[in-house]
Amino acid sequence: MQALLSFDQAPPISAPFRFFLTAPVFALLAGLLLLASGPQLLASRWTPAALALTHLITVGFMLQVMLGSLIQILPVVAGANIAQPLRIATLVHALLVPGALLLVVGLLLSDALALRLAAITIGLGVTVFLVAAGRALWGMPAGNATILGLKLALLGLAITSGLGIVLALALDGSFALPLLQLTTIHFAWGLVGWSTILLAAVALVVVPMFQMTPPYPNWFARSFGWSALVVLAAWSTADLLEWQQPKAVLASGMLLLPTVFAALTLHLQRHSKRVRFDATQQYWRLAMLCALGASLLSLISLLLPEAAANRQLPLLWGVLVLHGSLMSVSTGMLYKIVPFLVWLHLQNAGGGRILAPNMQQVIAKRQIDHQLHAHLAALALLLAAALQPEWFTLPAAVALLVASGWLLRNLLAATAFYRQHRQRIVSLARATPAPPPG
Repeated sequence: MQALLSFDQAPPISAPFRFFLTAPVFALLAGLLLLASGPQLLASRWTPAALALTHLITVGFMLQVMLGSLIQILPVVAGANIAQPLRIATLVHALLVPGALLLVVGLLLSDALALRLAAITIGLGVTVFLVAAGRALWGMPAGNATILGLKLALLGLAITSGLGIVLALALDGSFALPLLQLTTIHFAWGLVGWSTILLAAVALVVVPMFQMTPPYPNWFARSFGWSALVVLAAWSTADLLEWQQPKAVLASGMLLLPTVFAALTLHLQRHSKRVRFDATQQYWRLAMLCALGASLLSLISLLLPEAAANRQLPLLWGVLVLHGSLMSVSTGMLYKIVPFLVWLHLQNAGGGRILAPNMQQVIAKRQIDHQLHAHLAALALLLAAALQPEWFTLPAAVALLVASGWLLRNLLAATAFYRQHRQRIVSLARATPAPPPG
């Protein structure tokens, strides 16, 4: 798969960085919520605190990382330039942050007003981004698998957000809607229709390029996004119409899609030319392994209905998906995107006269490794807390706080590195004559 990289089209560094720096703050809030709520949060996946924690991760952490990454990826990878990217980023960020906080408050307190305000602000923020990204992608050749995947992922984001807005407005009982069914469909679209399709589209470029693996096979690149959307739409229809047998068959197909993506990515990593895996590869491997673990639990639920009634199974599944898979792959991407952006913008600041420092200097390797170990400890304790909440909830909360705080510390260090070296490079570049042409 050939990458369509255009580094000269990169937006201002502050456009994606505001999202990247906000994401770990929401993860810290998730740790604080788990610490304050204690074992009661894990009594069921439907407790107000559990729903609030889920959305701190999905809308707070995940959406921030994904939109920040897309602001950078669309022009660089797809050649799709967002008009006025800094203004768009500022507006979207200013809407999504209070919207996510209002959503969490509304879910925790069952506050209808907070939920309505959250629906408005998040809806506006996502709409602004979708319009800007849609205009940038309009007319781009859909024959390229990455561009097609990005378009389909944005469609998945639109449907996920629309369902979420409907749910937020209906939770006070104003509308006679099948809330449990819509909640399940909303989560499925967020997981498969938005997150998985987006990750697969980005993986087509970043996994072979940064992890030095063979390319994804053409059959996967061409068909994964469309297959996911078609199966997901058919399953959603069967679920709403209560067609039990087609729903079970389609659920198996929907389960197969992320399993194939995870297994194929692990297979490609086995053939990486790197002698030693860096943190990004370790995070991707962890994410894919957790995705396979979640798929196994889903298969058990499909084949053994009595197991699906077990309280612990959906909690284990949620930890594997949210923390083990989605947060892992997002953190791994941050450790590749952030140093690269710092290097790229410092290189541009030098104007060809002064070279930027090496990317490896932006965030110290030992700090990244320490944060990875903290992330792994948090994952292990969260899985243990799903099984024995009375014993492990508080240690898991502390571990989540440490891992999230360490991530924030590393990203702030990258920001400080950029500011410090940019001032020096600009001063040196002004004092250095331009090289002669030719």
